[in-house]
Formats: sequence, C-alpha cells, structure tokens
Amino acid sequence: MKRLLVYLTDYKKECVIAPAFKMLEALFDLLVPLVMAAIINTGIPAGDTRFILSRCGVLVLLGVVGLTCSITAQYFAAVAAVGFSARVRRALFSHIQRLRAEQLDSVGPAALITRMTSDVTQVQNGVNMALRLLLRSPFIVLGSLVLAFTIDLRCALVFAVTVTVLFVIVFGIMALTIPGYRQVQSGLDAVTAKTRENLTGVRVVRAFHREEDERAAFRAKNDALNRAQRSVGHLSSLMNPLTYVVINLALIGVLWFGGLSIQSGTLRQGDVIALVNYLTQVLVELVKLANMIVLLTRSLASAGRIADVLALPVGEQAGDAAVEERGEAVRFDGVGIAYAGSCKESLSGVTFTARWVQTIGVIGGTGSGTSTLVSLIPRLYDATAGTVSVFGRPVADYDPRALRRAVGVVPQRAQLFSGTIRSNLCFGAEGEVSEDLLWAALETAQAAEFVRGKPLGLDEPVEQGGRNLSGGQRQRLTIARALVPQPPILILDDSASALDYATDARLRRALRELPGSPTVFIVSQRVSSLQHADLILVLDDGQVVGHGVHRELLQTCPVYR
Repeated sequence: MKRLLVYLTDYKKECVIAPAFKMLEALFDLLVPLVMAAIINTGIPAGDTRFILSRCGVLVLLGVVGLTCSITAQYFAAVAAVGFSARVRRALFSHIQRLRAEQLDSVGPAALITRMTSDVTQVQNGVNMALRLLLRSPFIVLGSLVLAFTIDLRCALVFAVTVTVLFVIVFGIMALTIPGYRQVQSGLDAVTAKTRENLTGVRVVRAFHREEDERAAFRAKNDALNRAQRSVGHLSSLMNPLTYVVINLALIGVLWFGGLSIQSGTLRQGDVIALVNYLTQVLVELVKLANMIVLLTRSLASAGRIADVLALPVGEQAGDAAVEERGEAVRFDGVGIAYAGSCKESLSGVTFTARWVQTIGVIGGTGSGTSTLVSLIPRLYDATAGTVSVFGRPVADYDPRALRRAVGVVPQRAQLFSGTIRSNLCFGAEGEVSEDLLWAALETAQAAEFVRGKPLGLDEPVEQGGRNLSGGQRQRLTIARALVPQPPILILDDSASALDYATDARLRRALRELPGSPTVFIVSQRVSSLQHADLILVLDDGQVVGHGVHRELLQTCPVYR
C-alpha cells in the first residue's frame, strides 16, 4: 500500500478535511450521553420543563451539526478515493503498456484485467472507508472510555477490559483473514482467465462439442473460488457475534455495578444511562471498525497485487539510437531464446541473413518456433543467446519505439479496435495520413474493393475486435494498417490464412511491387505462399533444419518435402 500512497499526494487537502469533520461528528456524538444524563439527573427530578426542552434543543442542534459534518466528510472522502483510484488505474494502465512481452506472459491477461478492475475498486473502497472511519471509530472508543472514567471508576474498568478484548478479537481476525483474501483474489484471476478463454474460443468449443468439459473445468475453478470465499467469510463472520457477546457481557457488568453504585448513593440514574449509551456507542463503532477492517484487509491484499505489477521493471530503457537504413536488413547469429519459466529453448542456433528487398519465407509445424523467430526482430522478446541485428546493428542498441516504427508487424491473430476503418488504419502512423496513402495500403492489402462497398467507406464503423467483419476482411485490414507507415521491414505472421489462394497470390504480387521495396518476412503454413521467396527457412522443434529456395529444399530437406 505504501507504493500506492504517492497517488494520494494531489488530495492532501481532502485527506485532512474528511477525517477532521468525522472527528467533529464523533465529538458531538460523545456529548449526546452527557446531555441526556443532565436531563435525567437534573430536569426530570425537578420537573423543570424549560431545562428539559432547552437540552432537547441542544440534542437537535448536535444532530444537525453532526449530520452536516458527516456529509462534508463523506464528500471529501469520496473525492479523494475516486481521484486516487483514477490515478492508480491510469498509472497501472500506462505501466502495463511499457511491459515487455515476456512480462505480460508471466502475469497473464486475466490477472491484469482483475487488477485493473476488481483490485482497483477494492483499494478505492478501502481508501474511502479509511478516511471516514479509521480515526473516528478509535476516537469514539477511547473517548467513551475516558468519559466513563470521569463518571465511575468501577464501570470504567469494565469499559477498559471490554475494549482490550474487542481489539484482540478484531485484530486477531484481521491477521487471519488477510492471507485468505489474497487467495480469493488469485481465485478470481483463475475464474476470469477461464471465462476469457471460453469467450474467445467459443466457436472452437462448439465445433468440437466440448461444452460439458469446459463447464466442468469452469465449475472446478468457480468451486475453488467459492471455497476460498466461504473459508475467509466464515472467519470474518465471527467478528460480529464475538463483539456482540463481549459488549452484552460488558452491558450486564455496567448495569450490575451501576445498580450497586446507585444504591450506595455514589452514582445517579442519568450517569448509568450515559454509561449504557457510551457502551452502545462503543459497540456500534467497533462493529463499524470490524467491517472496515474486513474491507481494509481485502483492499490491502488488492493493493499488494497492484504494487506487484507496478514493481515489474519496464524493459524499454536500453538502446537510444535511431534506426538508420544501412547494411543488411536482418541478421541472426546463433540466436536462441528460452521463455521465462521454461527449461528448454524455443529456438536454438538460428543463423541466417536477410538482405535488402528480399522476401524471406518461414515455415514449420505448430510449435516449431516460427512466430517466436519473427517476434525477435522488433524485439518483442529478447534473445537469450546470440545476436539479432537490424541494418547492421544489434536490436538492443536501438530505441525500441524507433525500431518498431521501422518494422511493420501483422500478427497471427487479426486484431482491430473499436472505431472506424480510418482510425484502425492510422493506428500505427505518426501525424496526419493522407487518403491517397490509406487507399494505396488498402489496394496492396486487397481490401480496397470491400471498403469501397461499405456505405461510409473509410469512416465505416468497426466494432471491438472487428466483430462486424469477416475473418478475411479483418486480416486484410491489419495488413493495410502495417503498410500505412511504409516500414522498411514487413512481417506477415501467418496473416493470410483466412484468404483464398487467388487473393493470397494477388497480395504477394502487390507486396513485391511496393514502392521502397521493403524486406518482407512471410510466416505461413502454405508452401504455395512461400515457394517464390528468395530464402525459405524451415523450422522443426526450434531449429532451422533447412534453408534455401523452393527447388533446393524439395531436394535437400525431408521436413519441407
């Protein structure tokens, strides 16, 4: 939580005003039993109606002023909590954008979504409650204890024992529940991950008739979350009954000793009523404090999870050189990579050179490392062995932003954003982009025809993920988006799988005729898409088992053949 407190610095005024007004409200609450005691001890025995009415007016005034203080405190606490959560969420989102791909893989999208939503909301609620009750409840408890000592010593000792026992109960349960709430949030990560997996793969699940299996898998994770929540909930639920039992035993003690003191003449009836009121206030405030502690334990667990993500180092500092187009386009020298947590390299001993204007084909079975290979060029991942060079310089020497502007990547899974066709095409470009350039990119990507057929053309709306477009249309738009910045290196990572053979052939022909003649890497499972490439790399189990042109590989590479 300490790491997140920096985001409260802009709300210092609210963080002072909210507790201050809550303390004023608490002070007025502590005065109420004294006024009631005065009415019972002085006004009622004397039959002084004027005194009674005046003290009733004081009670009404205390209530109104207390309500005003409470509303003021609530307002400033809400401003601070909501503003704080907005800054945390903004910082978290910005930090996630700068994380390396391997870090995102290690944390997982589901866990990041939970931290951005549920965890931030938990922390916001914790800050809100802390500003309102963290000082008020202890102030009421201690104030009631002090005033009880001013009324009667024996009854005050009952108060002291009661408060001590209650604090042991509250903080003991808090210590037991904090690890449980961490486990609950981790279980929520697992449920979110399974839900996200089923939403994205719903068609595959239906196609293979695996609904029952997926329901069973989801049920298992949901039941685990349910058990964790019930376990920590059972512990938390002990707080209210235990505090009520202690308070009611204390109430019996106060009435017992108070009655004896009244009989001996050392205490008046109004004082006993005041003591009972103070004891009731202690009960109410400790119940509030108990509930606040439960909420704070959850928010502290969530704050720790958010801080864990913010503590991840951003791997963007290395390299500050701009990209200069000189020398060979891409060179791999003995390159290998092992993903975090893996004991085996996904790629090993990869060596090849891609020259200017060449088309490089990359082919291999599922899991052979084709996507991993091309992801090393824009430095989405760092090689753990060997050197990847672009334009004669290691990729680690380049400023990452400049490097990724020079390498256009069309990912394996076509991903579009909600907006328009124009906004999606301009996503990776800097500054204003002319319509001529957009249409030229669409023509090359074989997407101009269907875009012209849309009622609004370039301004046609695109739903999240491109759900209102077919698979082939999404792929062609993502190719066009990569072409708009006119990068000198273009990577197509199996990005034409949804295109028919004729469209695929026209696309490859158009890529060869691009102005500027970029170096093109094509990852594909279709031999027909690669057979005209200047160099074909054949991968099998993370190693290059063949390289050359189509005719040579048919003779020399059994895997390719």
